Amino acid sequence: MTAPFPAAPGEARRALSLSTAAFTVCFAVWTIFSIIGIQIKQQLGLSETQFGLLVGLPILTGSLVRIVLGIATDRLGGRAVYTLTMLAAAVAAFLLSWATTWPQMLLAALGVGLAGGSFAVGVAYVSRFYDGARQGTALGIFGVGNVGAAVTKFAAPFVMIALGWQATAQIWAGALALTVLAFWALSKDDPVTAARRGSRAPLRSLRAELAPLGNLRVWRFSAYYFFSFGAFVALALWLPHYLIGVYGFDVKTAGMIGAAYSIPASIFRAYGGVLSDRVGARGVMYATFLVSLAATGILALLPGLPVAGFLVVIFVLGFVMSLGKAAVYKHIPTYYPRNVGAVGGLVGMIGGLGGFVLPLLFGWLKDQTGSWSSCFGVLFLLVSACMVWMHLSIRRMSLSAAQAA
Repeated sequence: MTAPFPAAPGEARRALSLSTAAFTVCFAVWTIFSIIGIQIKQQLGLSETQFGLLVGLPILTGSLVRIVLGIATDRLGGRAVYTLTMLAAAVAAFLLSWATTWPQMLLAALGVGLAGGSFAVGVAYVSRFYDGARQGTALGIFGVGNVGAAVTKFAAPFVMIALGWQATAQIWAGALALTVLAFWALSKDDPVTAARRGSRAPLRSLRAELAPLGNLRVWRFSAYYFFSFGAFVALALWLPHYLIGVYGFDVKTAGMIGAAYSIPASIFRAYGGVLSDRVGARGVMYATFLVSLAATGILALLPGLPVAGFLVVIFVLGFVMSLGKAAVYKHIPTYYPRNVGAVGGLVGMIGGLGGFVLPLLFGWLKDQTGSWSSCFGVLFLLVSACMVWMHLSIRRMSLSAAQAA
């Protein structure tokens, strides 16, 4: 919900800064298994399937919980829900360090996944401090917290090698616990929650909260995010494996390139928010899909592309994905100002599921076809479907508007 009255600029900036910093730490914790899972696999003698489940389970649970946390934020306010979510994830990450069996690891992974659900909380919380003209920029800046994945990929290997995976989990848990304390001490209730508490207005019914989820437009936005965010996460996970298999890179080099891919693809999300405010989210989505069609088509049809050319194309793809992620969330408070948490939670959930499902599909296709480029064929088909759906929907809306006039 957009604020019923403008928040003071200082309060809005503080809410955005605190939320972005908190989301960065949450994202770092959310992806910790991508690093410490390597030692856990060796310690427990896990199969490849078990390892994939361990790494993917936090992504899955962090996605599924977003709609619940989004609705809770709409009803209870972001400050309280954000704090409790981070606290629960920090406790789970600390308890992870004491896990010794496979079931205990899976249980801890469920709790760690809560850190990924913080995205839906932050979107609903931050959007209430800004009017419609600035929400795209604000939510784009907030989304830069995706860079937490790169923080983990850069830092966690060194900590794990020096101290072990248990200490790594404890340090990441401690960082999140300190973030909880700082956020609670420095943040304030958003204007909507503060006004509602002041007037003692009753909460809306759950039916009213969930009503927009039956709208086809919400599912269309979810499809856009399945590509722009889900495919981004999938490529961030798959890219090191791809570089090793296709170009013969060693693990360290492939990991560093994967981290380098994640950083600009996260940071430029803020620029996507600015563009969405200036030229409109629809135009940004068209540009995202058109460039993505070209990039995925090249990568799918030219599997022998020289490594320099491959890196240029993949980084261009990551760049436009970052713009698309911001543009999708610019739409939500515009169309559903009273249901940002529920709608944003659903869209975020579907996008997160993309990060879980697509790597599994990439691996299955590689096994079935023997082709490394099959993953980009999947992404080409996905972005084509999104592009066609968006274009037909816009044409239909334009025709309806013309007939009404």
